[in-house]
Amino acid sequence: MRQRIFAPDRRQVLAGLGASLAAPVAGFIAGGAAPLPTSQALLQAKPATLDLRQDQTATPIWELAAASHTKGVHLRRGDLCEVVFRNDLPVPLAPAWYGLNGVEDPYWRRAPTAPGATETSTISILSAGTLLVDFRLFESGLKQHARPLPIVAAETTPIAVDRDEVLLIEEWRLRPDGTAVPPGEDPKDAMSLYTINGLTSFELSALGNQRLRLRFINGSQRSVLAIKLEGHDVQVMALDGQPAEPFPARNGALVLAPGARVDAFVDTARSAQFLLHDGKEARRIGALMLTGWLERRAPLLAPRPLPSNDLPEKLDLKGALRLDVTLGAPDTGWARTANLSTASDPAFRIKAGRTVVLALKNPASVATVFCLHGHHFRLLDKLDDGWKPYWLDTLAIAPGQTERIAFAATSPGRWLIESVVTDWAAPRLVRWYGVE
Repeated sequence: MRQRIFAPDRRQVLAGLGASLAAPVAGFIAGGAAPLPTSQALLQAKPATLDLRQDQTATPIWELAAASHTKGVHLRRGDLCEVVFRNDLPVPLAPAWYGLNGVEDPYWRRAPTAPGATETSTISILSAGTLLVDFRLFESGLKQHARPLPIVAAETTPIAVDRDEVLLIEEWRLRPDGTAVPPGEDPKDAMSLYTINGLTSFELSALGNQRLRLRFINGSQRSVLAIKLEGHDVQVMALDGQPAEPFPARNGALVLAPGARVDAFVDTARSAQFLLHDGKEARRIGALMLTGWLERRAPLLAPRPLPSNDLPEKLDLKGALRLDVTLGAPDTGWARTANLSTASDPAFRIKAGRTVVLALKNPASVATVFCLHGHHFRLLDKLDDGWKPYWLDTLAIAPGQTERIAFAATSPGRWLIESVVTDWAAPRLVRWYGVE
């Protein structure tokens, strides 16, 4: 559903908004010279609590919330979106967007937003898809576990589904006193806990014979997770916000690296459990509950592919710049997020329009997660003679393995790459690359 557009005084927005941040406000008018925003996202970093324990003891957390948006932020492809960000946490922060190519990383845009301050920026929503906004680039300064915020960018044409639901999966490490261990810290004797949309036992009500679009997001910071809806065929429609040629999930299970997103179509047939597997054991994390049956004049047909976001159909592998990138290796330019210098040497530079092929090597004894900012990439076949029929921006690489990816460098600027091993206490490492 498209957002309503309002028209406030921009000076009020930049003055801090205070309590009025929770009320609808609108885009600014830049002297009539710049295009006017067509939508707005009001984001707020703030303290919160979640009931994560059976004794209902409230766990203090930090979160990135959608102020005044009761059902999250819904945008549309082609929007020029004004983003108003209010920081009500005691550390400088800036939200980082995942899934939107060409949106500048906070490191290059400006200094992080100071505590108690409000910043306004404008971004172009170039693609439809499932997006994620969070503070992971600033996690070394976080004093609490911080929740990310899903954002939906709708296609410009209607999609033939009965329901469209976001399922944000999160991983928590809880100490005996009920407090949460932030990622990057040693969890010691903390227990692992998983939630969907902040609930330890999530329930999704629906009618039988409905087609659901389920936007699964792995909002955990370190763990590769698999989720399955028992007794249902799951059709993968998009990965990391980009449409794919529809294909059935293997054994009905979706495997998501930290930060990864999968849009799946499910035709409801019966009440069933959502099962989550963290690599150690499967556990019930929620349920689909049917409350009736939808009669149709005609049976559901196989889903058609989602509309393209106009990424290139072909990549020039023969003329590509080819580089080896060892993830997280010492003395290769990787730095903790808090220590990255904007004056540091890039991992590589390339002229806009050329294809890049990266051989990503994981020397660690556990899986390592790689994330590319600014562009989506193709995962190349092992023989380097083709690629998988989908786009990604996040990839988990098995220990001791090498994966090759390719992307067309179409977005000029400086962009980050991330590397983090799948260990709760491991630091998040970053480098940058330049497109000229």
